[in-house]
Amino acid sequence: MNGQPRPAADHEVLLRLRIFSEQEVFALRRHGRTACRLLGLEGLDQVRLVTSLSELGRALLPAPLLRVSLAVRLRPAPLLVAEFTWDGGETPPTGALEAVGRLVAHLDVREADGVVTVGQPLPDRGGDWDAMLEGTRRALDAEGGASAQEDSNAQTRDLIAALEEARSQQEELRRLNEELENTNQGVMALYTELSAELERTNQGVVALYSELEDKSRQLREASEAKTRFWANVSHELRSPVNAVIGLARLLLTPADAAAPEQELTEEQRRQVSLIAGSGATLLALVEELLDVAKAESGRLEPQWSPVDLRALLLQLRGTVQGTVDRPQVTLIVPGGPETAVPGLVTDEVMLTRVLRNLLSNSVKFTETGEVRLSVDTRETTEGTRLLLTVSDTGVGIPPEEQEKIFEEFYQVRGVHQRGRPGTGLGLPYARRLSELLGGTLRLESTPGRGTTARVDIPLAPAGRPAPAREEEPDPPRLARLVAVDDDPAFLAALRPTVRRLADEVVEVTEPGEALDTIRARRPSAVVLDLQMPGPDGYEILAALAADPELSQTPVIVVTAAARDSLDHARLAPARAVLDKASVSLPTLSALIHGRRSAHEGVAERP
Repeated sequence: MNGQPRPAADHEVLLRLRIFSEQEVFALRRHGRTACRLLGLEGLDQVRLVTSLSELGRALLPAPLLRVSLAVRLRPAPLLVAEFTWDGGETPPTGALEAVGRLVAHLDVREADGVVTVGQPLPDRGGDWDAMLEGTRRALDAEGGASAQEDSNAQTRDLIAALEEARSQQEELRRLNEELENTNQGVMALYTELSAELERTNQGVVALYSELEDKSRQLREASEAKTRFWANVSHELRSPVNAVIGLARLLLTPADAAAPEQELTEEQRRQVSLIAGSGATLLALVEELLDVAKAESGRLEPQWSPVDLRALLLQLRGTVQGTVDRPQVTLIVPGGPETAVPGLVTDEVMLTRVLRNLLSNSVKFTETGEVRLSVDTRETTEGTRLLLTVSDTGVGIPPEEQEKIFEEFYQVRGVHQRGRPGTGLGLPYARRLSELLGGTLRLESTPGRGTTARVDIPLAPAGRPAPAREEEPDPPRLARLVAVDDDPAFLAALRPTVRRLADEVVEVTEPGEALDTIRARRPSAVVLDLQMPGPDGYEILAALAADPELSQTPVIVVTAAARDSLDHARLAPARAVLDKASVSLPTLSALIHGRRSAHEGVAERP
């Protein structure tokens, strides 16, 4: 085949032998050893096979016509087999078969046919099996006879070799057992060491956990103490600051013509104006401190209700417009039909404060250009969301400080506001309120080009469906309404709301003229500010209650003061007391027309 090895047959017979006596059994053992050696079967495997040949030969010797053949089966794996056959009569002893079964890997007994086959696997050398088998045949044919003594000697040598190998394996097993014992001891020592280390670590962890718990408790107590301090200081400062502002406004009021000598000089008016301005700044700081304290104490809970966004923006525009003191800055706050967002359910007061903080901040940092508020909605997998964007053309914020400005009391370095320094509380407070409303507040800014703040809140809180999308009917109209407040900015913010309530709206900015105006105009309702200089809201309310012709007129008191600072006994004649930030068209209409019980609208500032 062109020099290539010829593939061997599946079953190649090497030797056939007839067994008549012990002499042939000796020869079979010798032939088996030779075949094993030439075919690569060595050591104990060789001893096991030749011993099994010898044992089966002696056990089957009485059988008639006993024959044996040595062969190699190449498939599925190389196997050296010896097949014993006889012509019936004798059955192999059970003990001999059991012994042979323990020695060889393959044993097949067919007593009815008179056949016993034993075999041992051969190493697959991957060579020319034909040449190997042919060489084995020639070697077996060339072997001569052997005496019983030679066979016995060979058997003894095999036994000695087997015993030596067994002793060597036993010694190796003993050595491995010793190594295993040493390894076990090492493992146990390591386990003991690791257990002790783990125990020490656990003790340290427990001690550290206890220390962390103690530190956490101390931090909680410090935070609670700080919150209480802010709240208490804010409450204590509010009254004297209001008094300072009220007295400053009183001094700025034109003197009586009968006493011109009491008129302030221009320099005195300037100084008193500075006092009033500083007092207003201090009052704003106090209000912000109180708001932040309440937010940190967890006492801020959204009050969900349907919100007329258009009315909210109109009121907000009037409030913020009064703070724009640069003619080269334009405030753009929409309030037309395009801002009517049906189905908006949120906390109106919180949303108003978020937008007021953002707009006021933009106005403060813009020298020229515009401050713009835009309204949009977007659909998400979680529902419709309201997107409110406040953008300005102001000084901008450096990139490295755009997250720091949401830290309490942090102010951008190098930025000076003309006589109106900030407190560093507005933006952190606005972000916290946005999160309470279920949304986010993010900011983008480029130094020298302006800032854009985006408030993204859900159209309705999670788990609460939005109300039906239908236009809210206008409330029943009043013939005449009088609004009394010495703050023109608030009256401007209130104007769009009350004009939807009454055919005629009369605004009074001088507290001293309030009673005369109300008595002369006989309004259907009165909106009255509580904190005003001489007379204040308490005095005007008491005078209205004492007048038989005016005592039944609904009076809605509005205030920026906290609920716990009010004299509720003196407020008893009022239909309701509202926080200025919570004044809305539905609330005013419901209170004036008696759809709410008296003082149901008394509000505490969040």
